[in-house]
Amino acid sequence: MSKFKKEKVLPRYLIVATILALAGVAVIVKAAYIMTAEKEWWEEVANNQVNLADSIKKPNRGNVLSCDGQLLAGSIPEYEMYIDFRAGLQRDGSEDTAWVRQRNELWVEKLDSICDGLHRIFPEKSAEEFREHLMKGFNEKKRFWRVWKGKVDYVTFNEVKKLPYFNLPRNKGGFWGKEFPARRHPFGSLAERTIGSRDTARYGVELAFDSLLKGTYGIAHKQKMRNKMVYITTTPPVDGADVVTTLDVGMQDLAEQALLKELQARNHLMGVAILMEVQTGDVKAIVNMEKSGDGVYRERLNNALGYRCEPGSVFKTASILVALDDGVVDTSYVIHTGNGVMPMHGANMKDHNWYRGGYHDINVARALEVSSNVGVSHVIDHFYYTNPTKYVEGLYRVGIGEDLKIPLNEYRAPRIRYPDTKTTNRADYWSKTTLAWMSIGYETQIAPINTLAFYNAIANDGKLVQPRFVKSVKKDGEVIEDLPPVVLKEQIARPEAIKTMQTVLTHVVSQGLGKRAGSTSFPVAGKTGTAQVSDDKYNYHTGLRCHWLSFCGFFPADKPRYSCIVCVKTTTGPASGGLVAGSVFHEIAEGVMSGSVRKVAANARDEHSVFVPDVKNGDVQAADYVLGQLGINTSGNWATAQTGNNPVWGIAHQGENGVKLDKVETEEDVMPDVMGMGARDAVFVLEKMGVRVRVSGTGNVREQSIPAGTSLHHGMTCQLHLG
Repeated sequence: MSKFKKEKVLPRYLIVATILALAGVAVIVKAAYIMTAEKEWWEEVANNQVNLADSIKKPNRGNVLSCDGQLLAGSIPEYEMYIDFRAGLQRDGSEDTAWVRQRNELWVEKLDSICDGLHRIFPEKSAEEFREHLMKGFNEKKRFWRVWKGKVDYVTFNEVKKLPYFNLPRNKGGFWGKEFPARRHPFGSLAERTIGSRDTARYGVELAFDSLLKGTYGIAHKQKMRNKMVYITTTPPVDGADVVTTLDVGMQDLAEQALLKELQARNHLMGVAILMEVQTGDVKAIVNMEKSGDGVYRERLNNALGYRCEPGSVFKTASILVALDDGVVDTSYVIHTGNGVMPMHGANMKDHNWYRGGYHDINVARALEVSSNVGVSHVIDHFYYTNPTKYVEGLYRVGIGEDLKIPLNEYRAPRIRYPDTKTTNRADYWSKTTLAWMSIGYETQIAPINTLAFYNAIANDGKLVQPRFVKSVKKDGEVIEDLPPVVLKEQIARPEAIKTMQTVLTHVVSQGLGKRAGSTSFPVAGKTGTAQVSDDKYNYHTGLRCHWLSFCGFFPADKPRYSCIVCVKTTTGPASGGLVAGSVFHEIAEGVMSGSVRKVAANARDEHSVFVPDVKNGDVQAADYVLGQLGINTSGNWATAQTGNNPVWGIAHQGENGVKLDKVETEEDVMPDVMGMGARDAVFVLEKMGVRVRVSGTGNVREQSIPAGTSLHHGMTCQLHLG
């Protein structure tokens, strides 16, 4: 046994201990450095870590529906199509395998069929161009080679997938598609700015209710089973809910067409139209049209909610309602407007007809009917000049300055300032003329939706309701959340003042400047508005004039059901809210009310005429059934039980007291006589016999390019002219 040599072992032990101690100190120093100096960087790295064994399962986004359940926005998959020209290779990249040689031979053999098929599906690109493009990827052995430049829908993707070679499994042929969720609007641009964007939730209902629409993501993890890696779902995704809006597709289309017609006819800059249900505040239609650089009108911004400007004369209704509610005047109060020009604290207030001598002595009601600037401003200036705060408080009381708290992100609350003579901000400074000009719709900033909500409250007997865009949320067809109407103010003014204003607004249309908005079928109430507005391009310094023309009202005036506002921004004449906006309002009101009229077929029948309908040749079995249900005499008996489910072709002979139906036998390989048939029956008969058909015109078949009795052969095309 060797003797322990202390003098040799201890120095070595000391060296090892020192090294370990230094290493320990280094670890502690490094850990401290990471915990302090590098803390934020490592936290960011940790947050960005993704477990490659897990996969996020995306839920299906919910739909946006109209008030009657029609699809306004829905998600469908779109695909980018690729082909992997290295599919089937060995892991080492070797191409000298039996399958690769067989695949290459198959590619060359089927290339013409592939290119012809792609040209048929995408006719804008020739088969030769497809050949050149695909062969480039094939020769360069590209792994991700785009078959088509853009995204395609599911139907088109499946059609391409059926082409020769492309129908092989991905690991052999290499064709595959990368799926993208796409948002589609079946009605195109209809109310697009309010519904929301098609790519991401950036505005509109899509953004406001994104948390409900997007659903909840799920998680799946990768697991090996029988030498294959499969994903096992641990947390399934929860699909988003459907949002039911208040929009009505028919009313939306009606409002859009009426406004667009006016914008295009006179080359206006911008137009807005909103249609709302009086009692509930449901927005049935909202149109935002703005002229683009190429001259086409598009929905670029939700100006109905966010375009704040000086509203003009539609604001006069609020001014007079404040005075009526405070009891300082009544409608019989006489105003001496003189020749239409009245000095107001160093500035002249003018009526629109001042150059024709003005209105002279008129009462308050008449001042609104003819939209007298002098009349309205005189009333407000006379009774509120010494206490303008009381007037501004009255504006907020009657609801014209109310923040409607609309959930859509483009909404902007009104800006009506209080008296302030100490501010250095010129826009907020209260001058001697501010009150007079504010009373007629200047020196305030109000979006169209706020003006409409105020007029809607007048129609609703003083109850101010919040404009509603979404009425409920559904999941799997069941309502999971109901969003009832919200009342912001139970009463904006005394009932007597509201009734008086309803009468005055009716007279504005029947005997004032709002006649263009009226109807001969039902009473209409409302007020015109014309204001000169300014922005970066159109202002007093540049000399370029721009006007904001509007009409806001409700109908039928005796039992209000709908309120509506139409606004047009224009640089072209005439600058008349009643003429321009009032005409569009008339079109919308007439269309909405005509759509609500109950249609009874018996009312359209002329008792002096013979009630025998015109019957086309064709499927006489179906014609016999319909005529029998109408109680019209026929000489045929083509019951389904006797003939089975196959149609019976024949000719209809019209008579005064009935219709005679004669059966016609069709021979195989011989062109039949389809004269007098409707397009549907004629096309069915001919295509069943292998004849291609082209149709032009409407009505019955008046001419067929291949005469009856002609022998048929494969590939024949018959042109049918209807009349």
